[in-house]
Amino acid sequence: MKGSVAYRSIQKRGLHIGLLPEMAAAVNPTTPITLDHDLDVLPEAGRRLTVAQYAEHVDDLAARLWAAGVRPDEHVVIYKTANADHWMLAAAVSRIGGVVVNLSPALDARTVGVLLERVGRPTLLSDGAKLDVLADVPLADLTRRVITSAGEREGAVALAGLAGAPRVKPVVRPIDEAAVITHTSGTTGIPKLVVHTPRTQGIRLLPQWRLLSLMRKKETVAINVPFVHSRMVAAMSLALLKEYPVLLMRETGPAEVAEQFVKHRPAFVEALPNSLMEWEGLADDPRAPFGSVKVFSSTFDAIHPGTMSRLLHASDRRGALFFQIYGQSEVGPAVGRAYFRHSAHKANGRCVGWAMPGGAAKIRVVSRDGNPPSETNPGSIEVAWDGIAKTYFGEQERYDTNRDGQWWRTGDVGYRTRFGCLHMLDREVDMIPGVKSSLEIEDVLLSRLPELTELVVVQGPKSEPVPVICTADDTPLDLNRWRAAAAAFPQLADPVQIPQAELPRTATLKVQRLALARRFEEQPQTRA
Repeated sequence: MKGSVAYRSIQKRGLHIGLLPEMAAAVNPTTPITLDHDLDVLPEAGRRLTVAQYAEHVDDLAARLWAAGVRPDEHVVIYKTANADHWMLAAAVSRIGGVVVNLSPALDARTVGVLLERVGRPTLLSDGAKLDVLADVPLADLTRRVITSAGEREGAVALAGLAGAPRVKPVVRPIDEAAVITHTSGTTGIPKLVVHTPRTQGIRLLPQWRLLSLMRKKETVAINVPFVHSRMVAAMSLALLKEYPVLLMRETGPAEVAEQFVKHRPAFVEALPNSLMEWEGLADDPRAPFGSVKVFSSTFDAIHPGTMSRLLHASDRRGALFFQIYGQSEVGPAVGRAYFRHSAHKANGRCVGWAMPGGAAKIRVVSRDGNPPSETNPGSIEVAWDGIAKTYFGEQERYDTNRDGQWWRTGDVGYRTRFGCLHMLDREVDMIPGVKSSLEIEDVLLSRLPELTELVVVQGPKSEPVPVICTADDTPLDLNRWRAAAAAFPQLADPVQIPQAELPRTATLKVQRLALARRFEEQPQTRA
């Protein structure tokens, strides 16, 4: 089977992650998958697999889950220590017709308890470390059964004890029924559970299939995104069907990342914006860990032009580019834009791109006050296409409030230029009176003050815009440099400096701006 044939099959029948490893093995059984850590569920498997071995492991784990009692249509919540086996276990659940519910290991016990209750007595697939986190959650009341992926626990079924279970024929879920459930970032509270179907998952591959076509050779793709995120489904599917060697990474520390990149020399890097910011210093590493990278890609959040420029200049590849995709869990990839080495530093970071060709999403900006949307009067950004998630599990009414026929309101505000570029200025809930765009201020000041490792503008207790800053090694900020850099933004309050570790973050490392703003109401702050 050729990758293009498998891809056309997915577009027709939907993307079933339980069948994907087998399909990829049919395309090329020798495609390598390299890990930077051991699999918790299969520690003996090692860190270097072929896609054929990967498919065999998924089939084995599917048989064990069946032996543990999991059946088609059953919801299986996976909440476990961060590990590449999460995606493998999700594929195994899907392979026997179960509905995968991916929960981030970063979620706290209270949030997990709320989501378990919302799902309605699912099977919980976890491990010893996370079951310790859930010690005070009444799992006996909230779950049908508990299965451990590593170790043993009283009252739970251990997958290790079910090795050798008889194999089971795959069960294919209907194309428009729930297949995988992920959750939103939770920047405003308890995350919403986003329902993806085989059809919506398959459609989302369309624009990204073309992006990967930029890579003419079968070079390594490094994937460093949360294993629980809907983005992982697309990233793994595309890489394996294109027969690209995969470097599947858990570690995000610059030292570990540099070691892996020097060793495996990836040509394509997919990572979180905040991870890329953390890795900027590697641009000066004499080993040139980014030297082999042809394409940097990020889809989770706005990324600052300075970061893109520094990464691109660290590449030795001719025509290296940074491709940013604007989207969200509910809609997938909506618009995109390529940045190049010679111009990234001059880019307007608020211009997130244009609609992508070939059956991808449509975009519109709708007035919020009856006047035409513009740079000074941003409107609501809406997306329409068949890749939009089916619903919010257990919150249909909440989903319906964001849906207007085929159009989905993203919750972001912005405008379109006369050339059609979509400018995203802010989340609507984060807008501050008298501030055109907090994100734009952050782009500018981060480019002017390289000593800053993070800058977030939030609303203070008197509705004033407060810049919260972090520096390398928590070095005190030079206020004279700050005042010179921030002179163009007189509406800003004095900066507040905090340790970067104290920034409240989501599972995808986005800063929880509302939670950060609440700090100003709850406790006095020390200005920088």
